[in-house]
Amino acid sequence: MKVKSFYFIFISLPFLLTSCAQRLVGTWTVQKYENVSPGEKGVSVQNVGSISFDKNGTGQKEMNYTVLGVEKDDSTPFEWSATESYITIKSEDSDISKTWIYLENKNKSQKWKSTDGKNQVQTLELVKQ
Repeated sequence: MKVKSFYFIFISLPFLLTSCAQRLVGTWTVQKYENVSPGEKGVSVQNVGSISFDKNGTGQKEMNYTVLGVEKDDSTPFEWSATESYITIKSEDSDISKTWIYLENKNKSQKWKSTDGKNQVQTLELVKQ
Protein backbone atom coordinates (compact mmCIF):
# COMPACT_ATOMS: atom_id res chain seq x y z
CA MET A 1 0.00 0.00 0.00
CA LYS A 2 2.79 2.43 0.91
CA VAL A 3 4.60 1.69 -2.35
CA LYS A 4 1.47 2.45 -4.39
CA SER A 5 0.95 5.72 -2.53
CA PHE A 6 4.58 6.70 -3.10
CA TYR A 7 4.33 6.00 -6.84
CA PHE A 8 1.06 7.92 -7.11
CA ILE A 9 2.59 10.97 -5.39
CA PHE A 10 5.80 10.69 -7.40
CA ILE A 11 3.90 10.52 -10.70
CA SER A 12 1.37 13.25 -9.74
CA LEU A 13 3.90 15.82 -8.51
CA PRO A 14 5.07 17.06 -11.95
CA PHE A 15 1.44 17.54 -13.03
CA LEU A 16 0.63 19.54 -9.90
CA LEU A 17 3.67 21.79 -10.32
CA THR A 18 3.00 22.20 -14.03
CA SER A 19 -0.63 23.14 -13.41
CA CYS A 20 0.46 26.04 -11.19
CA ALA A 21 2.75 27.31 -13.93
CA GLN A 22 0.13 26.76 -16.65
CA ARG A 23 -2.31 28.93 -14.70
CA LEU A 24 0.03 31.90 -15.32
CA VAL A 25 0.36 31.45 -19.08
CA GLY A 26 -1.31 34.34 -20.89
CA THR A 27 -1.56 38.11 -20.52
CA TRP A 28 -2.37 39.77 -17.21
CA THR A 29 -3.31 43.37 -16.42
CA VAL A 30 -1.27 44.83 -13.56
CA GLN A 31 -4.22 46.11 -11.57
CA LYS A 32 -2.19 47.37 -8.60
CA TYR A 33 1.47 47.77 -7.64
CA GLU A 34 2.19 48.85 -4.08
CA ASN A 35 5.42 49.63 -2.23
CA VAL A 36 5.25 49.96 1.57
CA SER A 37 7.87 50.62 4.25
CA PRO A 38 6.86 49.53 7.78
CA GLY A 39 5.59 52.49 9.79
CA GLU A 40 5.30 54.74 6.73
CA LYS A 41 2.59 55.54 4.23
CA GLY A 42 2.85 53.29 1.18
CA VAL A 43 2.84 54.21 -2.48
CA SER A 44 0.24 52.51 -4.67
CA VAL A 45 -0.36 52.80 -8.42
CA GLN A 46 -3.27 51.33 -10.39
CA ASN A 47 -3.60 49.87 -13.90
CA VAL A 48 0.07 50.31 -14.80
CA GLY A 49 0.26 47.94 -17.77
CA SER A 50 0.47 44.25 -18.49
CA ILE A 51 2.62 41.16 -18.03
CA SER A 52 2.56 38.24 -20.47
CA PHE A 53 3.76 34.75 -19.51
CA ASP A 54 4.65 32.28 -22.27
CA LYS A 55 4.64 28.47 -21.90
CA ASN A 56 8.40 28.27 -22.51
CA GLY A 57 9.28 30.20 -19.32
CA THR A 58 9.74 33.59 -20.96
CA GLY A 59 7.54 36.65 -21.02
CA GLN A 60 7.21 40.39 -21.63
CA LYS A 61 6.43 43.27 -19.27
CA GLU A 62 4.77 46.49 -20.44
CA MET A 63 4.54 48.58 -17.27
CA ASN A 64 4.48 52.40 -17.24
CA TYR A 65 3.74 54.48 -14.16
CA THR A 66 4.71 57.62 -12.24
CA VAL A 67 5.56 57.59 -8.53
CA LEU A 68 6.28 60.85 -6.69
CA GLY A 69 7.04 62.58 -9.98
CA VAL A 70 9.45 59.87 -11.15
CA GLU A 71 8.36 58.14 -14.35
CA LYS A 72 9.07 54.41 -14.60
CA ASP A 73 9.02 52.43 -17.83
CA ASP A 74 9.53 48.68 -17.43
CA SER A 75 9.00 47.24 -20.91
CA THR A 76 11.45 44.37 -21.14
CA PRO A 77 11.48 40.61 -21.68
CA PHE A 78 11.99 38.27 -18.74
CA GLU A 79 12.40 34.62 -17.75
CA TRP A 80 10.14 33.04 -15.17
CA SER A 81 9.67 29.85 -13.18
CA ALA A 82 6.94 28.91 -10.73
CA THR A 83 6.17 26.44 -7.98
CA GLU A 84 3.01 25.95 -5.97
CA SER A 85 4.00 28.75 -3.55
CA TYR A 86 6.40 31.05 -5.44
CA ILE A 87 7.14 32.69 -8.76
CA THR A 88 10.58 33.93 -9.75
CA ILE A 89 11.00 36.59 -12.43
CA LYS A 90 14.46 37.31 -13.86
CA SER A 91 14.87 40.53 -15.83
CA GLU A 92 17.51 43.25 -16.13
CA ASP A 93 16.90 46.56 -14.30
CA SER A 94 13.37 45.72 -13.20
CA ASP A 95 11.61 46.35 -9.89
CA ILE A 96 9.73 43.07 -10.25
CA SER A 97 12.81 40.91 -10.94
CA LYS A 98 12.79 38.76 -7.80
CA THR A 99 11.03 35.85 -6.14
CA TRP A 100 7.43 36.55 -5.16
CA ILE A 101 5.19 34.67 -2.70
CA TYR A 102 1.67 33.88 -3.87
CA LEU A 103 -0.94 35.40 -1.56
CA GLU A 104 -3.66 34.51 -4.07
CA ASN A 105 -3.13 32.13 -6.98
CA LYS A 106 -6.32 31.78 -9.01
CA ASN A 107 -7.05 31.29 -12.71
CA LYS A 108 -8.31 34.86 -13.21
CA SER A 109 -6.54 36.77 -10.42
CA GLN A 110 -3.15 36.76 -8.74
CA LYS A 111 -1.79 38.59 -5.71
CA TRP A 112 1.92 38.42 -4.92
CA LYS A 113 4.16 39.83 -2.19
CA SER A 114 7.93 40.30 -1.97
CA THR A 115 10.60 42.42 -0.29
CA ASP A 116 13.56 44.30 -1.70
CA GLY A 117 16.00 43.78 1.18
CA LYS A 118 15.64 47.45 2.23
CA ASN A 119 12.67 47.14 4.60
CA GLN A 120 10.21 47.67 1.76
CA VAL A 121 7.41 45.29 0.87
CA GLN A 122 5.96 45.16 -2.63
CA THR A 123 2.54 43.81 -3.53
CA LEU A 124 1.44 43.07 -7.08
CA GLU A 125 -2.18 42.36 -8.09
CA LEU A 126 -2.90 40.89 -11.52
CA VAL A 127 -6.14 40.18 -13.40
CA LYS A 128 -6.18 37.90 -16.45
CA GLN A 129 -7.17 39.57 -19.72
